[in-house]
Amino acid sequence: MTLPTQPLPTTHVLYLHGFRSSPQSTKARQMAAVMAKQYPHITWWCPHLPPSPKAATALITQGTADWPSRRMAVIGSSLGGFYATWLAMQRGGCKAVLLNPAIDPARDLAKYIGEQTAWHDPAERFYFAPEFVDELRALEVGPLPHPERVWALIAKGDEVLDWREMTARYPDSPQVVMEGGDHAISNFETYLPQVLDFLDLQPDV
Repeated sequence: MTLPTQPLPTTHVLYLHGFRSSPQSTKARQMAAVMAKQYPHITWWCPHLPPSPKAATALITQGTADWPSRRMAVIGSSLGGFYATWLAMQRGGCKAVLLNPAIDPARDLAKYIGEQTAWHDPAERFYFAPEFVDELRALEVGPLPHPERVWALIAKGDEVLDWREMTARYPDSPQVVMEGGDHAISNFETYLPQVLDFLDLQPDV
């Protein structure tokens, strides 16, 4: 897909949470609050993703089917960052913000096969089936056609994922690599202005 020389303002924003996470994650709630307060005119969607990657991407595809590719953006955290990378490829280079994105979840999540508890509600349980690993592998994509439309926030102190692997995956994309930090990016609020600037969200007129 040929993109215009001048980027178009974003009118639709999707947030994808990570493995065992939910729309109740701190980062998701912080983004939702900013969108509701400052950009209520912009379409915002943060779905609760099913554990099956195939089902999750089907939900994402269906929910954004009528979104304009050149005016939509996706924010993905951890496994959500892997899904966001896949979606950016599917949608011809829509904007993507990646927060400590998972690079090889088929490898990393193979050890989590079995019953899992939800991070924000331990009473909620789900089953991560063996076939989900193959579903993740099927979603792997190569270099993105428009790497300049991807912005990554990566913490060297991530205790779950290797920051070097994350930076190497997106060599031609703008990145902010923070010293220290953690997988959850507990200081995400500090970087919110940079996220919003990259998304190019316009005030209501």
